[in-house]
Amino acid sequence: MVALLLLIGAGYDLVRAHAPRTRASAPPPGANAAIDTTLAPDAPAAGAPLAAAVTPAAGARLDLNRASAAELDALPGIGPVLAARIVEHRRRHGPFRRADDLLAVPGIGPALFARLEPRVTVGPPPAP
Repeated sequence: MVALLLLIGAGYDLVRAHAPRTRASAPPPGANAAIDTTLAPDAPAAGAPLAAAVTPAAGARLDLNRASAAELDALPGIGPVLAARIVEHRRRHGPFRRADDLLAVPGIGPALFARLEPRVTVGPPPAP
């Protein structure tokens, strides 16, 4: 299952890296009629990238023991494949005890960890 997720993520990264950068067009009127489009005061604008929706507020750090794969993907240098590896590492080995435990995740070396360290923290694991 993990191998499949990693393979899908690698394909996504490849497509995303080679896709032309174009502006997304708005959906046709009424296409999202059943969806509440009310934005919270600090919510990203319509059409903003998903990463903006899951990025922690300025100055806030992302908790490695509670972050979803989508939240981890929003960090600099982390794509969907590496985010899936972090979540899988946490599932297999238990919660992170220190931020530098990220170095045990395949694909995270000292340079990437140096970029991530000011943006992450390690809190208590979520209750089951």
